[in-house]
Amino acid sequence: MSATALRASVARHHPPAGVTVIARKPPADTGTTRRTAPKKTSGTAGSRAGAVSTVAGTAKAPGTPRKKAAVAGPGKAVRREPVETALLDKYLAIITESLADDKGEDIVVLDLTGRAAFADRMVVATGVADRQITAMATHIERKLGEVGLKRVLIEGANGSDWVLIDAGDIVVHLFKAEARALYGLERMWGADLDVLPVGEPDGTV
Repeated sequence: MSATALRASVARHHPPAGVTVIARKPPADTGTTRRTAPKKTSGTAGSRAGAVSTVAGTAKAPGTPRKKAAVAGPGKAVRREPVETALLDKYLAIITESLADDKGEDIVVLDLTGRAAFADRMVVATGVADRQITAMATHIERKLGEVGLKRVLIEGANGSDWVLIDAGDIVVHLFKAEARALYGLERMWGADLDVLPVGEPDGTV
């Protein structure tokens, strides 16, 4: 029979012989709730646009605990386990020489002894390109491994503008110039910030 006749028969609730009508049941309740998108209004759109512009002008915060500690700035003096000075100087010399060989720019070494809980020395250097920074980090890791320092961790070595090398008592920060100026680790951890203004108590008894 034609489709028109079939629809007319079903509409009269009298399907023709040999035809079975299957009624669609609503889907069973699975206990989940569907979220519907909120309606867009002119006020909401304006608020959202303002929020995006604010976030776009804000620098990204570092994600790892080590990087967060690095930008936290000097705090109260902390006690660390004593480190063998000769060994520390040996590792530090390897790091700085490796950076110089790889054309690292503006290499700075900061003494964090008694001031930071995560390291005794911080080395900061600048690279001009992702590839150069990655090579600098790889060479430091290899050279420290050759002298027996096996536990060297690298964060952000895949095209990041900030690569951190955790060599235990020494941390190395390799930046692109813009990122180095943005985070300003030398300003945060420089010795000048530990000098209290004249007449200000230091909190000690």
